Amino acid sequence: MKQADRFKQAEFAAWLGIIINIVLTVVKGVIGVKANSKALIADAVHSASDIAGSFAVYIGLRAAKQPPDDDHPYGHGKAESIAAIIVAVVLFIAGIQIGKSSITAFFTPLAAPGGIAIYAVIFSIIVKEALFRYKFRLGKQLNSDALIVNAYEHRSDVYSSIAALIGIAASILGGKLNVSWLEYGDPLAGVLVSILVLRMAWKLGADSIHNTLDHVLHDEDTVEFMELVASVPGVKKIGQLHAREHGYYVIIDLKISVDPNITVEEGHQIGKNVKKKLMSNPGVHNVFIHINPYDSDD
Repeated sequence: MKQADRFKQAEFAAWLGIIINIVLTVVKGVIGVKANSKALIADAVHSASDIAGSFAVYIGLRAAKQPPDDDHPYGHGKAESIAAIIVAVVLFIAGIQIGKSSITAFFTPLAAPGGIAIYAVIFSIIVKEALFRYKFRLGKQLNSDALIVNAYEHRSDVYSSIAALIGIAASILGGKLNVSWLEYGDPLAGVLVSILVLRMAWKLGADSIHNTLDHVLHDEDTVEFMELVASVPGVKKIGQLHAREHGYYVIIDLKISVDPNITVEEGHQIGKNVKKKLMSNPGVHNVFIHINPYDSDD
C-alpha cells in the first residue's frame, strides 16, 4: 500500500471517530441529564474523552506522514506512538473524573433514572462496537499504534456502556419494586465504568511508551529479515540485526561479514544488495549496514 493511501485511510478513520463521538456525547449527555442517570452522564464524559483521543490520533497521523529531514533523519513515525500516549493520558483523566462523580452520588439523595436512558446506552454499545471493529482492523492493516489504541478506547466505551446499562436497569427496577438499595446500581455502575477506563488507560499507555523507547523486534519477529539477508550472495555471516520500531515502520541496523579478499567496491555492492532486499518489505523504512571481514575462526 502506498504511504499516501495509508495516511488517507487512517485520517478518515480519525475524523469518523471524532464525528461519532461528538454525536454520542451530546445524545448521552442530554438524555443522562433528562433521565437523571449518573451512569449515563459518566458514559457521556467517557465519550467526550474519546473526542480528544481521536483528535490526538489525527494530529499524530498528520505529523507522522512528514518526510525525513535534517533534524529527523529517521522520519516522524513515532508521532503516532506519542499520539497513542496522549490518548491514554486523556482516557486516564476521564476515568478519574467518572469515578469521582459517581462516588459523590452515593452521598446525595437518589432517584431511579428514566427508562429512556436504557435506549441511549444500547444505541451507544452498537455504534461503539462497530467503530472498534473498524478501527482495530484498519490499525492492524496499517500497522498504526495510534489507531489500535484509539480502537481500544472505543472498546472501553463499550464495556463502560454495558456496565451503565446494568446499573441503570437495576436502579429502575429498584424504583419500581420500591427496593431502595437497588437504586444505587446507577452510581455503582459509574464507579465500575471508571475502574474499567483506568485499567484500559494504564495498559494502553504502558504499551505505547514501550514502543516509543526505541523498542526492537524480538528474534522470532525478525526471522523473515534474517532469511532475506542470508539469501543475498556474498553474505558470509549475519553478526547482528536490530529492527527498531518507529511507529508504523521499522529501521534496521545490521552487521554482516563478507569475504575479506574481495575489493571494497565488491563489499559495498553486497551491502547495497542486502539493503535493496530488505527495503522490498513495505514495513522497512531504512537500513544501515556495517560490513566486517569474515573470519572463519570467529
